[in-house]
Amino acid sequence: MKVAIIGTGITKFGEHWDKNLSDLAFEAGIGAITEAGISSKDLDSMFIGNMSAGRFTGQDHLGAFIADKIGVTIPSTRIEGACASGALALRCGINSILSGESKIALIGGAEKMTDLSTAHVTTGLMGAGDEEWEGEVGATFPSLYALMAQRYMHEFGVKKEYISYAAVKNHYHASMNPTAQYPREITLDTVMNATMVADPLTLFDCSPITDGAAAVIIADEKTAKQYTDSPVYITASSQAQDTLALHNRKSLTTLNATVMAGKKALAQAGKTIKDIDLCEVHDCFTIAEILAIEDLGFFEKGKGAEATFNKETTLNQGDVTINSSGGLKACGHPVGATGIKQIVEVVEQLNGTCGKRQVNDAEVGMTHNVGGSGATAVVHILEK
Repeated sequence: MKVAIIGTGITKFGEHWDKNLSDLAFEAGIGAITEAGISSKDLDSMFIGNMSAGRFTGQDHLGAFIADKIGVTIPSTRIEGACASGALALRCGINSILSGESKIALIGGAEKMTDLSTAHVTTGLMGAGDEEWEGEVGATFPSLYALMAQRYMHEFGVKKEYISYAAVKNHYHASMNPTAQYPREITLDTVMNATMVADPLTLFDCSPITDGAAAVIIADEKTAKQYTDSPVYITASSQAQDTLALHNRKSLTTLNATVMAGKKALAQAGKTIKDIDLCEVHDCFTIAEILAIEDLGFFEKGKGAEATFNKETTLNQGDVTINSSGGLKACGHPVGATGIKQIVEVVEQLNGTCGKRQVNDAEVGMTHNVGGSGATAVVHILEK
């Protein structure tokens, strides 16, 4: 049995001072329900990806909270896996469909982050790392990914400019995305000369603090065909784990969870990496994108940064387009929503509805969602 996506919904990503978490989740959820051509009464279950609603907004028990706002009494479960919460929620929904428990499910991701200070949010996000060995001694995710960047530059002799060009490319893509937090282009000089956050990562190497939500409606193949003649199918869903703390890993320049999840997903779909036309990767920092495109197999280890600088991952200029949405860097990173936002982008690309940022002849798309510094990685493959 196949699992299909029959509807998507997404909010504008950014600073939503006039909206709370439930407003954002409701907007995305109703958008997906409307596009699918169903009513809330047709839903059998809901899975909500969210990392830190309790810490960021004071609201826990999010499954029941969102179900109440939408006006349903179906089983509704909040899924937490740090910044991979959205993709994990989708995996739970897929398993619910495949088991026969559900015919139609709503999968959402939402986060409200901008009501707190940057310091409070940074501390909250560090809960996705190893508190005993990293958080308690003052490590933050910018500093952890800076260590990866330093090691990558040393190990492969790569210029900082090559890594930072990922931000330039992603802002170019975001300039054509109306839901992006920062829909405007930037220059490489802007990235290189911005405020240093954690050497060598400047402010423009880092994804922003963001509010936003996204949702998809999934269904079994028979049910999906009742609502659409051309559903997008999820042909692979894979998850892998690695150590929580960096110091327990053999390498700082490879995320083993990404490697494993990517290989399993390609095997499930019966594809090779060359079959992928576009991929939304987890670029919480520019170095994260570089490591991702290497670990997934698009480029040899140590070659991804130069390939990015040479525009081989820019829209329709190479064999694969990376982060056509603008990625986490420019589209924004409301942590629980990111994994679903990536799915929405790929669905829209496969449906040919992305306008100026449309990937030519897009037939097979991949998403890559990471929790923490790589302790969790989730990869999905979608096809028409």
